[in-house]
Formats: sequence, C-alpha cells, structure tokens
Amino acid sequence: MRKKILISIDEQIYSSILRLVGRGKISRFFEDLARPYVANGSLDDAYRNMAADKKREKEALAWSNAMIGDITNEKG
Repeated sequence: MRKKILISIDEQIYSSILRLVGRGKISRFFEDLARPYVANGSLDDAYRNMAADKKREKEALAWSNAMIGDITNEKG
C-alpha cells in the first residue's frame, strides 16, 4: 500500500530533481534514496543469498586469488 507525504524543498533542488528524473518519477527517486536507511533486512538477505550461491562464491574466490597474485607480481 502506498502512502502520500508532503515535503518542502528548495525550488532549485526541486527543479534539479525534476530535470534529473523527470515528471512522475520523483516519488520513486525519494523512495530509492530512503530504502537503504529503512529496509536494513533486505541488504542482509541479499548478502546471505549471495553467500549461499556456491558457484558464485567459487568464482569470487578464484577472482580474489588471481588479484592477490597480480599484486604479488607487481614491481614497486
């Protein structure tokens, strides 16, 4: 269910946001900005799901080990 709120912002900021995201998309813009601060569980769930993906974890480990090798072989 969606809820309406009334906020006041500087006219220049409003104009810039309107140019950036377009008419009809301002609510979504603010919602996307706020979501990381109020929906903490979703990020934890996302990391948990990534860690459960064994193929992805294997690829990530191989990538990080290759990076360590690259750094070790660099001449300083």
